Amino acid sequence: MSELLAPAPDAIISASPVSELATRNGLVLPTPSTLTEPLTDSPDGSLTSTLERQVAMATRRAARFATFAEIDNVGPEAIAQIQDDVVHLANAYIHEPLTAIMADLIEEQDTVFRLLEGKQKPALSRDLYLLAGVISGLTSKASQDLGRFHDAMTHARTLYVCADNAEHEGLRAWARGLQSLIAYWAGRPQEAARYARSGSEYAADLTGSVAAWLPALEARAWAQMGMVEEANAALGQAFDRREAHRPDDLDAIGGLFAFSPAKQRYYAAGTYVCLDDEQERAQAEALSALDLFEHGRPEDRSFSDEAGARAELALARVHSSHVDGAREALAPVLALEPERRIGGIITSAGRVHHALRSRRYISSPVARDLREEIESFCRVPAAALPA
Repeated sequence: MSELLAPAPDAIISASPVSELATRNGLVLPTPSTLTEPLTDSPDGSLTSTLERQVAMATRRAARFATFAEIDNVGPEAIAQIQDDVVHLANAYIHEPLTAIMADLIEEQDTVFRLLEGKQKPALSRDLYLLAGVISGLTSKASQDLGRFHDAMTHARTLYVCADNAEHEGLRAWARGLQSLIAYWAGRPQEAARYARSGSEYAADLTGSVAAWLPALEARAWAQMGMVEEANAALGQAFDRREAHRPDDLDAIGGLFAFSPAKQRYYAAGTYVCLDDEQERAQAEALSALDLFEHGRPEDRSFSDEAGARAELALARVHSSHVDGAREALAPVLALEPERRIGGIITSAGRVHHALRSRRYISSPVARDLREEIESFCRVPAAALPA
């Protein structure tokens, strides 16, 4: 599987469109051939004649099957093109607004599904199931970002089925992580913790960043429920798995499928900000995340995760009675254009707004102005934009 997800060579990247490649590899199956000599009963209707007729019928069926079995509806070149497209979309997801990539996501998913509904050799089917799982994961995340949690979970279950058919333990674990993420943003932290813990069972022997992502997801969920010991234990496990990290084939995809150190710090901030007396640590983790996003690898810089880290920093500062600092932290988020105002960002900004409604801020003009700015920002989310 690692070979499948390795970067495609230039000759493959410039290959023909998938539809043309699939046609070239035999999308139209041959029609059954007819016998050149008709079978007839012997005059005496003997058992030997009946057996000969049955053998001849079986031979004809075997010949048709052999012709069918030699033809695939997809070949290595087409799969390499799909791989390149999927890797591109996984990386574009964290940099581009949904309006720029959604049509390509849907088209790519349909292409892979159509191929899997056809016929190919088992090894090629496993490759296609892996790619179908990755693209279904992207479509699931897009649905979640648009606030369509039921649709998101449906695509996530499809991702899990594809991972199972591909026999890919890492993608199975990632599917459970995605289900945890969907449940978390849907306001179901108990379910989120359960999915994350289930994913960690698949990730027990994995070294990729998904092994750190799952306990980090679990930590945020426990913290949202006020379960301090469980949250701290999961957070510690996440950092232990980070220490043992060795990149795997999901990390090789990159983008949405890699859990970067910056993103891990953002999750830690989101954990601590929900725990009493941990607001200083929440601010420290959020600032660390922002520093890593700004000075780390450009390909790891996710606009939504960076906005999330800023929102956690703002929330921790509101909890610490530092409203001016909260406004400063949130300013770049509130400047995001509508097409980038995905569900998680809207929800995170809403949490800051909720904290600003505390009685201690009733007479604060800075708090009042920031509440109004957040309300204006949340009025036009990405999900409200025309297709």
